Amino acid sequence: MNLIEDGFTQLCNVDELKNLSGKRFIVDDTEVALFKIDEKIYALNNICPHQHTALIYNGFIEDGCVTCPAHGWKFNLETGRKPSGSKGLDVYVTKLVDGVVFVKVIPRELHW
Repeated sequence: MNLIEDGFTQLCNVDELKNLSGKRFIVDDTEVALFKIDEKIYALNNICPHQHTALIYNGFIEDGCVTCPAHGWKFNLETGRKPSGSKGLDVYVTKLVDGVVFVKVIPRELHW
């Protein structure tokens, strides 16, 4: 299996990610927030739908959620949804191969 041919993009070595912290990437004009929580890697759209700020990567992590530092909106790291269950952020598939993190971003048209 060739991850690049399957639409994945190499982002970084897993050692570059701090636990319970985020890092910002841009993949084909899409803002991506990458998080490491213990041994799990999560990738979400980095733009908060509330005020369209690209700050999700810098959010506070707690109870499987990230809170946008700009205005306090909270999103589930696995689903991207808000606690109410309503749509929040797009989530992206990640793969960890030999210590390297890959992400598959499927661009979507943003609707505010």
